[in-house]
This record gives sequence, C-alpha cells and structure tokens, in this order.
Amino acid sequence: MPRPAEIDLDEQGRIQVPGTRVPVPAPRVREHLERHLRIPAWASDIYVYVHGWQTAPGTATQTAARLLRHALDLRSARPGLYPGVTAGYRPWCVVVRWPSSSLPSLRGYRRIRDRAHAMSAQGAGQAPYVLAHLLGYLDDRRANPAHPSVLANRAGQYLHLVGHSFGGRFLCEAVQRAAERPPRPPVLGWSTPRDPRQPFTVDSMLVFQMAAPRDAFLRHFPRLFPSGETLGAPLRGPLVLTHSRWDRATGFWHLRAEGAPGIGHSGAGAAPVPPFPTRLLPTNAVYPQQALDHRIVNVDAGWLYRGGRLTRLAPAGAHSDFQRAESAHLLLTLAERSR
Repeated sequence: MPRPAEIDLDEQGRIQVPGTRVPVPAPRVREHLERHLRIPAWASDIYVYVHGWQTAPGTATQTAARLLRHALDLRSARPGLYPGVTAGYRPWCVVVRWPSSSLPSLRGYRRIRDRAHAMSAQGAGQAPYVLAHLLGYLDDRRANPAHPSVLANRAGQYLHLVGHSFGGRFLCEAVQRAAERPPRPPVLGWSTPRDPRQPFTVDSMLVFQMAAPRDAFLRHFPRLFPSGETLGAPLRGPLVLTHSRWDRATGFWHLRAEGAPGIGHSGAGAAPVPPFPTRLLPTNAVYPQQALDHRIVNVDAGWLYRGGRLTRLAPAGAHSDFQRAESAHLLLTLAERSR
C-alpha cells in the first residue's frame, strides 16, 4: 500500500507549506490542495485520518498506514466476512498532522485541550475551515455519485473519516462547519439517504477514544444531526465512537481537567440522537447491521483496549491501545456497509 499523503497544520490550524513552517493563506487553501494533493484513480476508499494527544507527526502517519494494512490483511484472510467489498478495496489515506505533544501531566493535557480548542475556535482557529476545504476538495475530485442512494462515483470511491482523541474533535468541527449555511466554505447501503442539498457526504466516521465531554454533541456539536429545520452535517453513515474504562487520558485526566470523564472513557452520553451501545467484536465475528446502522454508535472496547503492564498505570493508560486488528475489522466493516 502506498504511503499516505500528509497535511501539516500549525498551532492556529493553518496548512503549512510542505517542508516549512510557512502557513498557506486562507484564500489559497484550495489552490494549495490542488497543487499538492492528487487522488489516485485506483483508490476505492479515501480516508482522512486526524491523530490525537501525544502523537509525533511520523507516528501519526505510521498509525494510519498500520490500520489500513490490517484492514487489507483481514480482507485477504477472510473475504467472506466482507461481501460488500468483493468488487475491490483499495484504500488511500490523507493524514492530517498537528502539534499535539506536551508533558504527560494535567497541565500538559489542558495545554493540548486548549490548543485543540483554539485551532477550532470560531473566528480564529482555521482547522475546521481547512478540513472542510479538504473534504470538499476530496469529494469534488471523486466526481458525482453513480446513484443517489449510494455515494460512489464512477470510479467507486467512498469517503471515510477516522480520528483519535482530540482528532475526533477536529473532524466533528469540520463536518459541522460544512453544515453551516450561509456562509460555508466552497466545499464539498446506510438507511440514511444522501441529501442532494449537502456540499459533500461522508460515508462513515470512526473516532477512537475521543477526547471530548460525554455531552459534547449537545454542547459543542449541536448541528451535526438533523433537528427541526436544521439540515445537519453531511454525514450519511454512522458516527462510531470507541471507549474503554482503561483509558486514563479521557478518564483520570479528563475528569481532573473537565470535572467528568470523557467519551473515550465512558462513551457518548446525552446527544440530539440516542447513542446505540454495542461491543467491539473479534475479527472472526460479523457485526449485525442493526448494531451499526444508527446516527451515533458507542462501541465498548474495554475488553481489548486495556494497555499492557507498562502502560496501564501510565498517564494516558490505554488511550492509544486501538492499533489492533479488531479496530481494523470495525473500520473495514464500516467501509463494506457503505456500499
């Protein structure tokens, strides 16, 4: 599998010119993407991956590549478990990297939490604007859907979002920003049909161990889902969230910083739509359709995301223990159900 493409953001959420710390001016973001980002025609599934706390740029790229290699290995080993991708599964990934390192302490956690917020803040942070441009650019370059109920272009390309920790917050901000109109940036098999009024459509969204309050979808992302006259964000597939009680970053540190555990520890709580609870399954088990075909899905991964003896009592605990074949099984299942 080819190496993922990479986009680097600075502390204000601005795209940096490759190999430099020079930010790309906001009016030239689309021009920059057209110059530096080429979607390969062979790709069947386009992934955008945004990493989380305490992740070096190179590690972020390696993590995304490892997940997709796991998915390819699973499809080769057990093709019968993924009938929806019998016509082909050729993933290609864009990794969005941002400065997320800090001391492994309460002060360090708060520092990165505040930075993530500042990078997404209305009127100041450009991360949602940049990511919305990226999603719109990717959607535009994959051409028009072949059928209104199945978002695949003539080349059969699907768009998936994957985040970890604070990266999930960035993705939610970006998708919600695209749902705001007016104004909005010039962007872009589930039971939820594609809405032709949307600027682009995301086929699935998977966030591992999200670093956000349990009621974040009420407090911070209220426009992600349709409500009354609100159209909601362009998210056709489910928003799937893993959680584990062994995650100390979103448990112990989030509790001390925010006064309550986060989604990555206990799952999403109060939300505009009811979260559906299920469990992370082993790689030889098939996810029932009714377990995933919901607006929000809480996936309890506590039986697996536990960390080792060296990490269980470390500051982050099992916060990054999602790099497993079972995680790739969930990711591949979401791609398969998007057909």
